[in-house]
Amino acid sequence: MDLKALKKQESKRKISKGYMWALFCAVFWGIWYLPGTVVWVLNPFDEMFGVIAGTNGDAVSLVVTAVLITAFNALTVMLALMVWNGVLQKFGELGRTLKEFNPCSKWFFLASIFGGPVAILGSFMAMGFIGGAFAAVAALLYPVVGSVLAYYWYGEKITKRAAIGILVIILGGITIFGGGLITELGAGEVPWIGYLGGLMAAAGWGIEGAIAGKGLDIAEPDVGLTLRFLGENIIWWILIVPILAIVGFPMYSFAFQAFEPLTLLVLIFAGITFGFCYVCWYKSFPLIGVGRGQGIGNLYGLCAIIFIFLFFGDVPQWTILLGGALCVAGSFIMFTEEAGELETLRGE
Repeated sequence: MDLKALKKQESKRKISKGYMWALFCAVFWGIWYLPGTVVWVLNPFDEMFGVIAGTNGDAVSLVVTAVLITAFNALTVMLALMVWNGVLQKFGELGRTLKEFNPCSKWFFLASIFGGPVAILGSFMAMGFIGGAFAAVAALLYPVVGSVLAYYWYGEKITKRAAIGILVIILGGITIFGGGLITELGAGEVPWIGYLGGLMAAAGWGIEGAIAGKGLDIAEPDVGLTLRFLGENIIWWILIVPILAIVGFPMYSFAFQAFEPLTLLVLIFAGITFGFCYVCWYKSFPLIGVGRGQGIGNLYGLCAIIFIFLFFGDVPQWTILLGGALCVAGSFIMFTEEAGELETLRGE
């Protein structure tokens, strides 16, 4: 076998591995919507919502409760990632990367801002106000944001096929949001905060992916991801939760009540599924690029709808199903891209 054939074989192997990681990401991400939906009806979060709603209204109560849930989600993901790094014996690399703030760590801390207080908080808000199926499908627009940013920022290639896939995903997103809005406008009640949460999830995860793609040029994915969640935990537990407590919300009293066996079990389940979803997501970026990694990861919407239907019996509206089908079709268009187009991910 000559050098050219060997290079082609290696490229094909790398691309297959990248798509495999992205597919695993979709499965873990879809499963995460099960504990993410259940946790809203468990103590202390259901009681916290009722207490704050009594004095500040439902909208404020939902956002504040979502903050505490998201903070616990970040904490359990961090614990899962520390175990993962320990098994892989990467603590040394973690320490070295943490010290190199300017060349690489800054990207992961920046990614934590868009991934945590924007994307994950928005997703919990959408779950709390509208439902898990909507939250899962609404964020399907995030590859559009990620692909466009990666293209303009550091020249990641977007081929004609990838562009068609992105366009189909946009149509899917319009169907999801437009269909739901028309139905609710007719009923006279629009849960705007839930829709805002869906948009926050799509924009936040798209921006995070583009930033992570830049950081992963010079850092190892498992280590970079752990730093990203270290940054998110700092944002929640050192900044936002104390600030909310200072302005008068009972954050700590309800936080201590979360240490009940069932609630802890659900939070740990959420941490494990979301942590490994992120491991797979970050590993796919250096192999197939941010746009394609996010595009195939988009299949999580289909996985989430299937898991939610199987475990809760929730049948989504037809507009969500149609929009989700379009988003998944767009992802498959990107998936069937010629391997030769992916030999170089950057247009440099």
